[in-house]
Amino acid sequence: MRIKICGITQPQQGKAIASFGATALGFICVPTSPRYVKIPQILAVVEKLPEKIDTIGVFANTSIEEIVQTVVDSQLTGVQLHGDESPDFCQLLRQSLPKVELLKALRIRSGQDINKAEAYSVCVDTLLLDAYHPQQLGGTGKTLDWNMLEQFKPSSPWFLAGGLTPDNILEALSQVNPSGIDLSSGVERSPGDKDLDKVARLFEKLVQHRS
Repeated sequence: MRIKICGITQPQQGKAIASFGATALGFICVPTSPRYVKIPQILAVVEKLPEKIDTIGVFANTSIEEIVQTVVDSQLTGVQLHGDESPDFCQLLRQSLPKVELLKALRIRSGQDINKAEAYSVCVDTLLLDAYHPQQLGGTGKTLDWNMLEQFKPSSPWFLAGGLTPDNILEALSQVNPSGIDLSSGVERSPGDKDLDKVARLFEKLVQHRS
């Protein structure tokens, strides 16, 4: 199972989280977010990471040109689209970045939102299901209704996100069977400042889950 910790802002924290066993780190490239990082900050983290870890930029309603420029300049391996991007937009971005993993986040309110997954799974590599919040795009600490996802088996791999913490991760994984998990606020002291004790506890819980 892939383990993505999102909203990384500090090089030492990124390096420590990678050493715990995270398979991907996420960087928020949305200027209105309290976890926003610019290209030099992303590079400062990426330079300290082992090569095998995925580095994913999170964008929302950003132009293709700007996404491509950021990916190239920051040496990112993936792009997560967290806004209102259409399947057509994803297809165009795929043409511009054929070798970069493309993830599309869906903010889930109802079964209707889950039904959108198939339209995207043909044009992105990976889906991410997050909790819906009327004002914020992510990192809200709100959980999804996991019962809605018990039968969710899309044709592409997918991350479960939304309010996951070391305290509820085992309950979530007992109900839902995602390809990966994505945490941000659930392992923080404050936005962008990760709590390494919480991260360590998360990985301890995941060992329990595997056994």
